[in-house]
Parts: sequence; C-alpha cells; structure tokens
Amino acid sequence: MKAKHTLMVQGTTSDAGKSVLVAALCRILANHNIKVAPFKPQNMALNSAVTAEDGEIGRAQAVQADAARIEPHVDMNPVLLKPNSDIGAQVIVHGKAIGNSDAVDYHQMKPQLLGAVLDSHQRLSQQFDAVIVEGAGSPAEINLRDRDIANMGFAEAADCPVIIVADIDKGGVFAHLVGTYELLTDTEKARVVGFVINKFRGDIKLLLPGNQWLENKLGIPVLATIPYIPDLYIEPEDALDLNQILSTNNSINITVVVYPRISNHTDFDVLRLHPNVNLRYARTSNAVDKCDLLILPGSKSVMGDLSFLVDNHWQEFIARHLRYGGKVFAICGGMQMLGQRLYDPQHIESNIDEMDGLNYLPIETTLQGAKTLSQTKANCLTSGSAISGYKIHAGKTIETASVKRLFKLANGEFDGYESQDGQIKATYLHGVLDNPRFLSQLLEWAGLIGATGFDYESEKDNQIEKLATEVEKVMPINVIKQLLSLN
Repeated sequence: MKAKHTLMVQGTTSDAGKSVLVAALCRILANHNIKVAPFKPQNMALNSAVTAEDGEIGRAQAVQADAARIEPHVDMNPVLLKPNSDIGAQVIVHGKAIGNSDAVDYHQMKPQLLGAVLDSHQRLSQQFDAVIVEGAGSPAEINLRDRDIANMGFAEAADCPVIIVADIDKGGVFAHLVGTYELLTDTEKARVVGFVINKFRGDIKLLLPGNQWLENKLGIPVLATIPYIPDLYIEPEDALDLNQILSTNNSINITVVVYPRISNHTDFDVLRLHPNVNLRYARTSNAVDKCDLLILPGSKSVMGDLSFLVDNHWQEFIARHLRYGGKVFAICGGMQMLGQRLYDPQHIESNIDEMDGLNYLPIETTLQGAKTLSQTKANCLTSGSAISGYKIHAGKTIETASVKRLFKLANGEFDGYESQDGQIKATYLHGVLDNPRFLSQLLEWAGLIGATGFDYESEKDNQIEKLATEVEKVMPINVIKQLLSLN
C-alpha cells in the first residue's frame, strides 16, 4: 500500500522531540487549512486519554489532535502499552484492553497487531488530507527490529517517507543522526527524506558547517534546525519532570506523591502553570518541607504503589499532615488507596489477593478485568460548579458506611467522596483540575486566599500556537506539503 498523504517522524532516541514536532506540524498544517490527523502505531505510556467513543489512547496523541483542532479518536493510537511491571504491560488495541502480556509474548503478537495498525491508518487516510505519524523510541534498536510495528516496520508496510529528529541539547547530535541512519537497512535508508535538529541554542552560523557535512556524507538534507524555545510547555508523553516549580506570587504549596507506577500525571500540569502554586513532585516523604495540599495521583499498580507508600513512610507523613490541618486530594488509584480495603481476586494488577488501605474513607475497591472508560460531565455537590473529566479505571468501589459524596454525574450516578472532617477529597475523575472554577475552589479549600483566575485550556492552546509559530519560521512547509503530496 502507498501512503500518499502520510509523513512519519522518527527520532534518534526517546525524548528527541518526536511528539512535539508532530504537534507542531499538525497545528501548522491546520493553520494552512489542511485537514490533518496525528497517528502513532504503537505507544508505551502510563499517560492516556479517553476519546468520545470511550476508548483509550496515549495522551500525546490527544494533545496532537488538539493541535490539529480535531477530536481525538482511537484510530490515532491503535496499540497502547501500559506497563504494570518491569517486564509486562497491559495491551490496549483500538482503545480497549485485551489483556496483559510480557515482552516475549507481546513480540509474538506484533504481526497480528500490524493489521490493526494498518486498518486504523487507512481509515484516517480516507478521512483526512494528511496524516503525520510519530514513531516510538528509535528505529535503530537492533533488538527491536524484528517484527517492528512502531518505526520502520510501519513505514515499510505503509510505504511512507520518514523524517528523523535529534536533540542537540543532549550533545552528540551528528553521531546520533549518522549512527541511526547507518543502522538502517538499504530500503529503510531510501525512505529517509530529511533530518531535523531540535533545541538548538546559540548562533546558527556555528552549526551550518556541521549540517553541510552531514548532507555531504549521507546525501540527506537537514530540513530544519529548531531553536530551543524558552518557557514552552507542551504536555509530555510520559516523562515526569521532578523539578520544583516555584511561584513568586501569593501562593500555596502542593506536593504530588510519585509512586513507581504513577499514571496520568498530566492531571497536575495545570498546577505546574498556575501562577499561585508552588508544585513539588516527591518520591519520598523526607523530600517535603512545606505542604498545604498533598495529592495522591492515579496508579497502574494500586497495591504495589500502596506498598511503596507504606515502605517509604508516606503513611506516617499523611497522618501528621492531616493532624496539623493539611488537606489531601486523591484521584483514581489514589482514592482507592485511601479506602479501607483493596481486593484483586483475578490478579489484574498484582499477585496479591487483598490488602489494607490507608483507612481514611469508608470504601472498599475490587479490581476487575473490565475497565471503566468514559468522558464525564458532573456537578460538584459542595460548590455547585459544573465540571468535565474522564474515567479510566479497573476498580469497582463500594461504600461501607455513610459518606459525603463529591460529584453528581450527568447520568444521575455519584462519584468521589469527602471525609467527615472535610480534610480529604477524592474522585475517580481525571482532568477535573482543568476546570477553572473547580480548581479555584479546591485551592481555596486548601488554604489559598485570592487565587488568580487561570484558564488552562486557553493556555495550552496558546503554547501549541507558540510552538507552531517558532517551528514554521525554520521549517520549509512547502517541502512538507510536497512530501505529503499536497502540492
């Protein structure tokens, strides 16, 4: 099959800039009135999003869809792997989990999964004028070349041109590009149509001789050198920046606990950008000094991460934090941990049948194979604010005693809880902090007085537009259109 209107972005390494470059190209093409869609054949990430058809895809593809000004769809990421151990992951195909697999077994599944990948790509190709594809990791990983569906394996099957991007900020950019190219097969080399150098700082004149050397050596042009863009924020695909984010304004101190299988930490990106929040991510309790609000995030391995909390003395920290008047907010797996008991009879996430929770809420949770996936609208019962978010969890939670509920959903059901003393709030809803009114009320509950109004959705779009503007200054868009057969 010939993918006439498809262009693939691969990278020399993970975090080379593939996700961001795809987002930039999607927004640039959309600004040129071209109907464009992002696509990633296979993604491995614990950050995910729920689509309108109640399917699960990688968070990066949802961001790229926002950049393209379209709704996310499961076809944009047909295969998603969510690691639940060092050697295994949950396998999600066309938005639905089909089971857990270790690395060896998954390798055997790839030929069948390639069919699902190509089906999704074909559907997108029929609906859109252009498809911008993101690879995964590097195409030059020798141990992953056999049966590859994420990089050159897809490019060969779909017959599309490839751009390779490298991050000069890490150093060794020419070694990365030459080494990656030389490790490709002859047919794979033939589809590489250009290189992109990402995050360049300084005078471009100093880099031009190197670019010319590269083109002379390999016969492949450097299509663009993208400058380092200060103060740019685009939601990360999976990496978590543990650096503390400090505000110089009237502020509140918030700590997010980082357990080994933390998931959907993009829930807290709004806090990272909020002008009144000092945000800290912490793996250990002794790394926390000032904390007004402690957050327990989602988890892909609730029992394992709960054991991590206990082993690393977070249990004592939480008790002391609450005793001195601090507040706790929990989402999804974090809420399950705050209950009285956790059960995993089918061993969905672990080999443990059951274990005690932290016992702050009168609830119990049983992990089940069927995952709840839905976009959700609700009203906060304590403040009346309307909110939207999404559910993505494998647990069935029941109440063991009377408890104050937090949200009433549009379908009439309830979600979330508030402790009797008012110091703890918890919910299954991801994305709830993206709602400006609810966020302001939550920060006020946690002790912030006079919070600055903050529209996170507008800020995210402004950041995507900023990225697209800077990339278009250096990227020959006419060449990109030619590669997509749009001219």
